[in-house]
Amino acid sequence: MLDYTMKRLGGEEQPLTDYRGKVLLLVNVASRCGYTPQYAGLQALYTRYQPKGFEILGFPANNFGAQEPGTDEQIAQFCDLNYGVTFPMFSKISVKGADIHPLYAELTALPQPIGGEVSWNFQKYLVDREGRVVAKFTPDTEPDDPRLTGKIDELIG
Repeated sequence: MLDYTMKRLGGEEQPLTDYRGKVLLLVNVASRCGYTPQYAGLQALYTRYQPKGFEILGFPANNFGAQEPGTDEQIAQFCDLNYGVTFPMFSKISVKGADIHPLYAELTALPQPIGGEVSWNFQKYLVDREGRVVAKFTPDTEPDDPRLTGKIDELIG
């Protein structure tokens, strides 16, 4: 999962190998979704676990109900002003369909229950320190859900 270089919202390119050795949560996000308030929970999760070697990588996507129509600059402003997001946010990508980004093509090609098509905004993939996807959480899984935090605790050690 770490063999990609992705563009950050600010425009700079970032190799995902920069996150090698960390526990990661990959989330496709949107600013006009019923799940958008999860940004607050994701930020709290990031604040809690980031000092222990945890990172959240946010990937805005406009694949579901056109719920992320903004530009990268608008998305960055929205996340900062409304939720104080400090975790890494990347440029808008496609997470399904003919124009799916290769990172998400790889994620969705994994065997079930980890793989399979992204069902909606705020689907979460948990990646261990070796870069292996170890769990998938549905969009309705809140960031403070004990199933998610328990798995993070387990991976952080």
